[in-house]
Amino acid sequence: MTEVATSPTSEQLLVVVDPVARRTDGESVRIAKDVLSAGATTKVCLPDGPEEFARALARRGSRRPVVVGDDRALLRAVSLLHRQRDLAACALSVVPVGGVLSLARSLGVPTGAVAAARAVLDGVERRLDLLVDDSDGLVLGTLRIPPLPLREPPAGASAMSSSGHPWLRTCQSLVRTLAARPGRVVSSGPVPGPSRLRVEVDGVTLVDLDQPVEAVSVMPCSAGTAEVEVRPASVGAEASPLRAVGRTVTVSGADFRYRADAVVSGPVRTRTWTVREGAWGLTLPG
Repeated sequence: MTEVATSPTSEQLLVVVDPVARRTDGESVRIAKDVLSAGATTKVCLPDGPEEFARALARRGSRRPVVVGDDRALLRAVSLLHRQRDLAACALSVVPVGGVLSLARSLGVPTGAVAAARAVLDGVERRLDLLVDDSDGLVLGTLRIPPLPLREPPAGASAMSSSGHPWLRTCQSLVRTLAARPGRVVSSGPVPGPSRLRVEVDGVTLVDLDQPVEAVSVMPCSAGTAEVEVRPASVGAEASPLRAVGRTVTVSGADFRYRADAVVSGPVRTRTWTVREGAWGLTLPG
C-alpha cells in the first residue's frame, strides 16, 4: 500500500483510492487527488486489495475519510465503519469513480471527478438512514427481490475516455470481443418467475404465500422508516403494486436471492431488515 502526504491547509483528509478505480479510470483518480490536495491536507492511500483498504480506514485517526471508487467501494467503507461501530462519529465522503455509480448518484453525490471533489471540500454532512439485516448486512439505497442485474458500461469504457490513444483502446476492445468464447458472453440470464413470499412490515402481513409476486423493493425513505413495494404476479390485467411504510421488514418463503445496492446475497429463506435512523453521515453539496 502506497501513502503520499500533502499539506496545503489545516483540514486533514484520508483519501483511500480503491484499486478498481485506479485500473478503470486513472485520469479521474488523478484529477480527484489534485483537487483534494489543493484544498486540504491529504494523506493518500493506494491499497492493493480489501485487506489493505480496511487497514487504511481503521488507521485514519482524526482524518476525515474520503473514498475514491464506485458503489462497491462506498458500501465496503460503510460496512467496515459499521463493524467498527464508528459510523455515528464518522462523516464519510466519496468521489465516484468506476463503472457502477447508480447508488452514489441516487444519494446525491456528483459523479464528475471535479464536482465530487469540490463537494468533499465545500459540502455539508447529511445524516442518512440505513437498513441493517439480521446477519449484519447493510442497505444504503435499494433492496430488490429478485436481484435485477446491474447495468454497467462495457469493460474499458472508462479507460477509453481518459486514454491518450482512444483508437488503441477501440482496437483492443474489438479484439477482445471477437476472441471471447461463447460461454463468457455477458447476459442477464433467465428472467426469474413469480415467487411465493411472505412480506411483513412492522409485523403486519402485506402479502402472503398464497399470492405469487413478481418483485419486492425496499428502500429507506424518511423519519426512520422504509418504503416497501410488492408487485403481485398477474394474469391479463396488471395487478396494482402493494405499498407500505414501516421500520422493520421481514421477507420469508422459498429460497430467494436479493440485491442490496451493488451486492447479491442468498439464497435465504427468511431475512429481516430494520431501519436505523440517521445511522451514517455522507458529505453532500450544500
